[in-house]
Amino acid sequence: MKTKILTMALLSMAMTTAATAAEKQLLSPDGKMTVTVNDDGGRLTWRLDYAGQPALNASPLGLKANFEDLTQGLTLADCRVSTVTDTYDVATIKQRHVNYEATEGVCKIEKEGRHAMDVIFRVSNRDVAFCYKLYPKKQRGGETLVAVVQEEATGYNLPDGTTTFLCPQAKPMGGFARTSPSYETSYSLDEPAGKNGWGEGYTFPCLFKVAATESQPTKQEGLWLLLSETGTDGSYVGCRLINEGGNSYRIGFPQAGEMNGTGSVTPAVALPALTPWRTVTCGQGLQNVVETTVAWDVVKPKYKASKDYTYGKGSWSWIIGMDSSCNFDEQKRYIDFSAQMGYRSVLIDAFWDRQIGYERMAELARYGREKGVGIFLWYNSNGSWNDAPQTPIGKMDRSAARRQEMAWMQQTGILGIKVDFFGGDKQAMMQLYEDILTDANDFGLQVIFHGCTLPRGWERMYPNYVASEAVLASENLHFGQGACDAEARNACIHPFIRNTVGSMDFGGSTLNKHYSADNQRGTVRRTTDVFALATAVLFQSSVQHFALAPNNLTDAPAWAIDFMKQVPTTWDEVRFIDGYPGQYVILARRCGDKWYVAGINATDKPIKKQLALPMLTAGNAQLYMNGQLTTVKLSKKLQLKVEIPTNGGVVITQ
Repeated sequence: MKTKILTMALLSMAMTTAATAAEKQLLSPDGKMTVTVNDDGGRLTWRLDYAGQPALNASPLGLKANFEDLTQGLTLADCRVSTVTDTYDVATIKQRHVNYEATEGVCKIEKEGRHAMDVIFRVSNRDVAFCYKLYPKKQRGGETLVAVVQEEATGYNLPDGTTTFLCPQAKPMGGFARTSPSYETSYSLDEPAGKNGWGEGYTFPCLFKVAATESQPTKQEGLWLLLSETGTDGSYVGCRLINEGGNSYRIGFPQAGEMNGTGSVTPAVALPALTPWRTVTCGQGLQNVVETTVAWDVVKPKYKASKDYTYGKGSWSWIIGMDSSCNFDEQKRYIDFSAQMGYRSVLIDAFWDRQIGYERMAELARYGREKGVGIFLWYNSNGSWNDAPQTPIGKMDRSAARRQEMAWMQQTGILGIKVDFFGGDKQAMMQLYEDILTDANDFGLQVIFHGCTLPRGWERMYPNYVASEAVLASENLHFGQGACDAEARNACIHPFIRNTVGSMDFGGSTLNKHYSADNQRGTVRRTTDVFALATAVLFQSSVQHFALAPNNLTDAPAWAIDFMKQVPTTWDEVRFIDGYPGQYVILARRCGDKWYVAGINATDKPIKKQLALPMLTAGNAQLYMNGQLTTVKLSKKLQLKVEIPTNGGVVITQ
């Protein structure tokens, strides 16, 4: 009898819980994307379906603050639904003009009868973005107006059969001069879910392929998901993705050992507070992933540009000549080279303060102005977080020294700075990024970051921000033959993952056969000249310092040099055509009225494709393929047969 009564009581409790659980669905404008929010059992979850197929199973929401646990005992009290539209222009991203439309759901979450937080969702036709808004809490003796977010419960439970394309997070204080993590590790591709990288999770963005379910038509392919975050500034920390076993992943805060163990891994916020946006891009095929603009759709500029910034191509001696090339005579030669190429700038790398000096740097700047060429200068981020000895040091980590240095740069006519060796995602480091950008804007300077974190919507947030490295970039091609051997494979990853969420300062497109000043020794380039041209289109950054050298004016094909003189660095539109991460990629970018179609191949066999090119027009087109430039004629069907060799590329322009 007691057992029967207990069973009936449990059933009654379950029915009561089920009856009182609230659920809300949010649909994208085209109806393909469905987000379902639920508070069953007092715990918030969300689910994502795309075109009727599960993309994410019920996944946890919520966070723990030092004044309240907002992961349990929660009630979905209301969800105000509206349509959000925005139109904006950003010259430094993959698509200059963006028209954004999404369904917004502001989910009011109560705990113990108090409005404790909102979960704000934006659901567009290809993306979901959500963030938390925390509210003050009345306590005995006053009101809680400040808080520490101790952890996020935010998670992503992927369907069975999901495969992963991920970049492991490095352990802190490792690598060169103890500068890690700096988002410079190799991707693992097509691996099953369930691993946790090197034990520390994965850096954003993270790509997943969800297998088609048995209930779907056999001809329907699975879904692709790209997970990332945007809107991170000095008010929060940069996050990573941690596997909790099987198909479950969650948001992770920085590692305690970052910044030499100093600083907290948890963000301190003033209430009310908005967290950064968690983003999920979803689609059948990779088009939505490649073309997404969600990183910029949900953020706003933090200040006005102090001047009309311009963008363009530049040269860079260090990638070929290393530290010794940062001397007066060689930089003067590179200024001449940039002028001959019609380039806007030269980037002068580490040790310039010792090997050139401030007075002669001012002389170089004057010489560059006469040639129509400006200068970007390298700086160490400095501080107490690494052992990197490269100078200038002690100029960027403190406001007084930084602003004094920037005033000198403004007076000297320097265009911008490249700041290196950060290593960490703690709030203090995010504040340093923001402080450098803010101060640089005061002095009319553009900013490139290296040895750094992923940019998170920064092109729109900070108008003088240009690009970040946050990738295994071209320097590795100089340092090891293994990187050269894997160049094509790695290049076929970035347009799908790293570069799709933010500008990527890679510093590539070399036409040297060897990574050395005499082009006779050193590591050997395995890729073709057309491959180098193609990556100038595939890798997006509004300022590109290419790995070209003055000797290329005479030892590289004239058609290749002419192309590198003309290729744009700012784009109005991008369209995905075909590809698979790590194997091959073909996409098109438009600058003004001119389209550039570019493709590369990392497989061990030539790739033959009949390309449909609706963005072009019937008539003549220029085809860069198999080591030559030819003119081909496009019929009214706008199709073209191409063959991309192993480690090679193709470019079509019109």
